[in-house]
Amino acid sequence: MTTPISALGDQYVRERTKRNPISATYLGVTEDFDGTGDFGPEGQATEAEADRRALAELNGLEPVNRDDRVAAAHMRERLTTNLDAYDSGEWKRSLRAPYGMVQSLRNYLDMGGRTTPEQWELATLRLEGMPGLLEGWIDCLKVGLADGVTAARRQAVAAADQAQGYLDINSFDSIVSEYGDGPLKSRLEAGVAAATSGYAELVRFLREDYAPRATETDGVGAERYEVASRQCLGDVIDAHDAYNWGWEELRRLEAEMAVEAEKVLPGAELGEVIEHLNRTQSVEGEDAYLEWLKELHATALDRLDGTHFDIDPRIKDVDVVLVHAKGAGSPYYTPPSEDLSRLGRTWWPVADRTRFNIWNEATTVYHEGVPGHHLQYGQINVVDMPRYTRNNRVSGNSEGWALYAEKLADELGWHDEPGRRLGMLKASAMRAARVVIDIGVHLDLPIPASEVSRHGPRWNFDVAVEVLRDRGRVSQHRLYPEIVRYFGWPGQAITYKLGERAWLAARDEAKARPGFDLKMWHTDALNLGPVGLGVLTDFLRDL
Repeated sequence: MTTPISALGDQYVRERTKRNPISATYLGVTEDFDGTGDFGPEGQATEAEADRRALAELNGLEPVNRDDRVAAAHMRERLTTNLDAYDSGEWKRSLRAPYGMVQSLRNYLDMGGRTTPEQWELATLRLEGMPGLLEGWIDCLKVGLADGVTAARRQAVAAADQAQGYLDINSFDSIVSEYGDGPLKSRLEAGVAAATSGYAELVRFLREDYAPRATETDGVGAERYEVASRQCLGDVIDAHDAYNWGWEELRRLEAEMAVEAEKVLPGAELGEVIEHLNRTQSVEGEDAYLEWLKELHATALDRLDGTHFDIDPRIKDVDVVLVHAKGAGSPYYTPPSEDLSRLGRTWWPVADRTRFNIWNEATTVYHEGVPGHHLQYGQINVVDMPRYTRNNRVSGNSEGWALYAEKLADELGWHDEPGRRLGMLKASAMRAARVVIDIGVHLDLPIPASEVSRHGPRWNFDVAVEVLRDRGRVSQHRLYPEIVRYFGWPGQAITYKLGERAWLAARDEAKARPGFDLKMWHTDALNLGPVGLGVLTDFLRDL
């Protein structure tokens, strides 16, 4: 049923698609658009003005049913938060690594597919448009420099290194080789040369012009963090309360890890148990790793379908790929397109490894695949849902669901091989460590008195690395990019545990009601869409 509110949202998505091809591609929006767009200051102002118009029109409309009420609440929250971020000048310092514009632009070239003549034409347009997109983004950063509003120097250096990494592996040249001979070859070659030149200029700008004038301070402060955390969570939080809870949760998980480690190797310290599992529960070589990943994705889907979920046949395939780019940290997921012509995809960084530990990555497969991101994002593309809701996703909802999915897999008894439950607990401890690092660094909070003897009284980069390594038990190859990520993307690292907390609280509340059915609750909850945690909590009470 089309309502004035859903029609407004659909119009907004169509118009934004044409203005922002990268966002459209990541979301899988199926509209006609080329590789161009305006990422410069005027483009940012245009986006903000579109948000103001949409919000004003939304405020004049009345919902006609429950779906409309959800859509209106979600749209109002997103538009308001986006405008707060714009008005505070965040667009002038939109620079972060490794999950920022450097990676987004490069992945943008791959996500449209390069099989049919039409896809190759679009890939060519994207290559040709890349210098303009880069130039617009750099212009925004130049405005920030002129206004004294900059990102941290650490982000500039890391982003430059990441961009240089793509150049070092001839990342763009491979596109021409993949195409071979054909009518688009000369345009592709010119586009690759332009994209390569654009990335080289970006590296020069970040290293020579931006980094020397960027702030040395990594933390963003309470005012900026409030807006950033709302962007990521879709809700207002008490950051001090969340910080204290994060420490409590970390200690709880550490105690549970000790119990689980005793089951694996009685009498051994946790570090010894992890070393033992690394030796005994791993695979050798990229091919073996990829095969293991694919098999576990498929097994999880088979075990889940028909039990706690009815999975639509159209989303039963998921693409699994390895990532070789320099600076890649954690595995991540990109969703299917609206029309499902593009598969959902999980991405697995290789770094410099030739041996891959699998005891601690099984839980990440459930997080990124099924019942995690792939199930959630696939589900929203096969149900009748307002288009704005589907295409304006909130990290607190989706990452919270994916971490809830890891816990659900544990509740279903899936961690039935040596060390895999410990791997799940270790991953959850890492997410708890993220909470204390992210809030502690950005708000410059003191480390609790009970932890000072171990970590010192105040946060800095080295302390954050230490906490993530020793308390989050993160592998060496992930430490540096993980901490850079938290420092450059305030509020995102907390979405996992705080989102999981919201999902679990909602489930506990629903369980207390007569006639609770978990399978039905899962379906109804996912069908609300990837709304912010505030909207999610309010409307889950009605299920």
